[in-house]
Amino acid sequence: APVTDVQFGPMRLRRDQLQVLLVFAEDDDQSNGFRWACEKAGFRCNIARTPKSALESFLDKHHDIIIIDHRHPRYFDAEALCRSIRTTKPSENTVIIGVVQRHADREESSILPLITAGFSRRYVENSSRMACYNELIQLEFGQVQAQFKLRACNSLFAALEKSQEAIEITSEDHVVQYVNPAFETMMGYQIGELIEKQLTEVPINEKKADFLETINSCIKIGKEWQGMYYAKKKNGDSIQQNVKILPVIGQGGKIRHYVSISRLCNDNNKAEKTCECIQAESQTDIQTCRQKDMRKGSLDVRSTTSRGSDGSSQRRRSSMARVHSMTIEAPITKVINIINAAQESSPMPVAEALDRALEILRTTELYSPQLGTKDEDPHTSDLVGGLMTDGLRRLSGNEYILSAKQTHQVAGSLSSPISLNDIPPRITEAMENEEQWDFDIFELEAATHKR
Repeated sequence: APVTDVQFGPMRLRRDQLQVLLVFAEDDDQSNGFRWACEKAGFRCNIARTPKSALESFLDKHHDIIIIDHRHPRYFDAEALCRSIRTTKPSENTVIIGVVQRHADREESSILPLITAGFSRRYVENSSRMACYNELIQLEFGQVQAQFKLRACNSLFAALEKSQEAIEITSEDHVVQYVNPAFETMMGYQIGELIEKQLTEVPINEKKADFLETINSCIKIGKEWQGMYYAKKKNGDSIQQNVKILPVIGQGGKIRHYVSISRLCNDNNKAEKTCECIQAESQTDIQTCRQKDMRKGSLDVRSTTSRGSDGSSQRRRSSMARVHSMTIEAPITKVINIINAAQESSPMPVAEALDRALEILRTTELYSPQLGTKDEDPHTSDLVGGLMTDGLRRLSGNEYILSAKQTHQVAGSLSSPISLNDIPPRITEAMENEEQWDFDIFELEAATHKR
């Protein structure tokens, strides 16, 4: 059987051999002419004598062309047969021809009753074989091919119906012509509530005039528009969508349709997942999900701190004050303790040199030149203050070292080891029972000026 390739937009279709049904109560020159034309054109041909057999044959074969004899009403009602065929689903893309009598002495009659009955066109009787052949060829490359392309649209509609993206098709005047099930699910509307309604009649679109004007100015010149869009569901909820609007050129080279493709925005969730993945990959050893949650928590702390609100700033300062009051065992602190221990058994020149080294180690310039102005960075001020807390730091037993402020005040006396005899009398009295850890903490705080 001959197969014909048909181009339908970007689709390439293959059309099988055409099937023709001839409905004639009796054989005559006209029916014989069409039978010969079918053989010449390579079409498969079936003949029915009654409306009943014609309908049964069509339901079995699904013919592409049906030619019904409309010349002799005494045999059967051609218009009634046509209407009965049109009630069936397979006839949606079938071309039905009505053969009418030729009346040379009568005025041309209207074809409207035939169109109303369901006929595609009429054929004024002409038993010439070539006339019948030419009629079939015109039908093949005209109406039959057009109907074949429309039949192929079923595959496109099947794709639209099953698409997970919300699709809406409107006319050039923004009248809703089609929405797919995904659109109904997303917006909460049924298709019957939207079809043949202006978009302005349905509160589903963003109402910002300048924003809508920006979109219209783009799509009206044939360009597609894509961006973020706020829409309102039937229940009143506002949702953010990622929308693409495509103008479709139709009859006369003008825009005849607009196709809108939408999906819910979840970029924020994607960004969080992407950030977590990047953090996980940056580690040399992939940790457990618990560690991912810790990273995510630290990310949230940074974002909260960066807002700079008064409440968050106060919370940060109070938490840093608690850190400031704690003993921070930084590496530089251990170095200072080692140098202090070495001073106890060192000669005077070495002790003085170590004393100058301690002064350098206790200055903020050692850590970074930018840390000279503590007031500009509260984080730095708190952390450095924690490392160099004013007051006494206990080493072991009864030996103590003084902080940075005390060192500057008694720099000359640090050449010899510090013992309890060198402590002011008031502090000595407060710590008289120090070995039992039973001294008056309030007296000690007053004596050391709350250091």
